[in-house]
Amino acid sequence: MSTTMLRRFLFPSLNRRYLLRLVILVCFCYLIFGYILIPLRIQGQSMEPTYRDGSFAFCWRPQYLFAPVQRFDVVTVRFTGRSVMLLKRIVGLPGETVEFRQGTLYVDGHEIEEPYVHHQSNWNLPPRMIAPEHVYVVGDNRGTAMSRHRFGQVKKERIVGGVIL
Repeated sequence: MSTTMLRRFLFPSLNRRYLLRLVILVCFCYLIFGYILIPLRIQGQSMEPTYRDGSFAFCWRPQYLFAPVQRFDVVTVRFTGRSVMLLKRIVGLPGETVEFRQGTLYVDGHEIEEPYVHHQSNWNLPPRMIAPEHVYVVGDNRGTAMSRHRFGQVKKERIVGGVIL
């Protein structure tokens, strides 16, 4: 690369065409990363080992525009406001009954195999029916006490999107 080309690349002339391209690029990035592909910094250990504390992922908002949520999907759930979202796994769908017996998940009385759970627990939770338009979410890291986790029924409308790396 010649010195002239390098200089033009590093120090472009600030003409109208350049400024217009810059404005278009900024608007495009704002729309994409503000509303469609939202960057997430993972804080906390509730989804370990699937997602590590301090790691980075994206929330793909269009995931559920044309497809329903499914069991075992990892989703972002709006907790408070626009900026606080939780990463959780869907384990129960509307109309189902969910319970934990000695750390094992049961849906409608049937044991559910969860290969993503690496730290078994001794959680016990009596059966609870999932309301219409709700799903049941829980984190993958079950090695800690139930009282340290946020889990349970959430309205489908609070699901912001799916998670991609």
